[in-house]
Amino acid sequence: ATSWYEEFQRLYDTVPCVEVQTLREHTDQVLHLSFSHSGYQFASCSKDCTVKIWSNDLTISLLHSADMRPYNWSYTQFSQFNKDDSLLLASGVFLGPHNSSSGEIAVISLDSFALLSRVRNKPYDVFGCWLTETSLISGNLHRIGDITSCSVLWLNNAFQDVESENVNVVKRLFKIQNLNASTIRTVMVADCSRFDSPDLLLEAGDPATSPCRIFDLGGSDEEEVAGPAPAHAKEGLRHFLDRVLEGRAQPQPSERVLETKVAELLAQGHTKPPERSATGARSKYLIFTTGCLTYSPHQIGIKQILPHQMTTAGPVLGEGRGSDAFFDALDHVIDVHGHIIGMGLSPDNRYLYVNSRAWPSGAVVADPMQPPPIAEEIDLLVFDLKTMREVRRALRAHRAYTPNDECFFIFLDVSRDFVASGAEDRHGYIWDRHYNICLAKLRHEDVVNSVAFSPQEQELLLTASDDATIKAWRSPRTVRIFQAPRPQPRAFFSWLASQRR
Repeated sequence: ATSWYEEFQRLYDTVPCVEVQTLREHTDQVLHLSFSHSGYQFASCSKDCTVKIWSNDLTISLLHSADMRPYNWSYTQFSQFNKDDSLLLASGVFLGPHNSSSGEIAVISLDSFALLSRVRNKPYDVFGCWLTETSLISGNLHRIGDITSCSVLWLNNAFQDVESENVNVVKRLFKIQNLNASTIRTVMVADCSRFDSPDLLLEAGDPATSPCRIFDLGGSDEEEVAGPAPAHAKEGLRHFLDRVLEGRAQPQPSERVLETKVAELLAQGHTKPPERSATGARSKYLIFTTGCLTYSPHQIGIKQILPHQMTTAGPVLGEGRGSDAFFDALDHVIDVHGHIIGMGLSPDNRYLYVNSRAWPSGAVVADPMQPPPIAEEIDLLVFDLKTMREVRRALRAHRAYTPNDECFFIFLDVSRDFVASGAEDRHGYIWDRHYNICLAKLRHEDVVNSVAFSPQEQELLLTASDDATIKAWRSPRTVRIFQAPRPQPRAFFSWLASQRR
């Protein structure tokens, strides 16, 4: 803004806080909302096991409803439009044999609304995401021990009906070790091409006041915070296991501690280091929640995806990889010292916004199956993906009440000037990205699970709730424009028109 008055007008008049429409077509909790890139359509997912596609006109209307119960789905939970808005990725919970639950991803054509393909996705809260216009990322989980596993991330062709046996429709992207009952969840892709020209440049925060720790696990930049030295860690693990085998370890470690130590030692010499681009240019980041201390997601993993990895062409199932490299190392890890319940990217993909419920200060995880208690207050943290630093202070106002073992994802969204989030206190919230102040509370009758700004018009926001409704909110400015009376034709021209009949 060029003056204080214009800035006041922006904060008062352009925030989408006026309810203009309530959609009641869902019959159960609405879990997620996503807009098409054009802003002309949006999709909603619900516990009623449908994916609904809506037309975003002045009055929102339902275009199509896809019932996923015939495919043995329990409910739908997430959706995402591909870059040219021709395909919709829909993710849900799939009921397998003996009532076991896993996940599945469906690809729906937005021209004919036909179901084009289905891909298994485990665990279901990986959600899935698009990497290119016609390829998507899914997950699989393989148990190695009681609390040790590995997550495999797959690149899948959206069109699975390829006739030629020589054309790959799936390829393994990464295989990552999980310790202490953790798993990879909530995958998303950040495009690094706009990092140098962001819509809004945020100031760096003070690292001394933040509980978050950021590790660069593969960079050579001296300014990066380094993780523990692998050689020292490997030697320390060997000494620990020697003491255990000789009966000299006091106190005797539990089976879970011993399993984790053995898994760490085995991974030391069998993990492929991060691969660097030949030109040094960033391409895309794969971002997901993970952990190393307990099953609750308390870390954000970041893995660079290089251009040659963005196609299903080439070796299948890891062919051509050295036999000693079982796992892929991450490029960066962000530890938030709390339970992560939501993530979202700014429109330029430069900043990552994270909903987190903090652990008590100084909390120590003694048992991976018993994580520390989590705060009711939600911290909305902000990280700069170019500098790998936390920026500014956390945004606060919204709250959640469920304990660790019942925690669920609360989706947030970011526009050019605003950031919005749901909450368990029956409200959606909007903050200003410039001043970090809460601007509006948007009321529902139950938990608000998801929010979504129109990508073409940040003065339109949608909210989805456990009360089975979707609400559309517009700014006071746009409401006045839409409600303004149309100018009446002047009397002379009305008389002239009637004489010509």
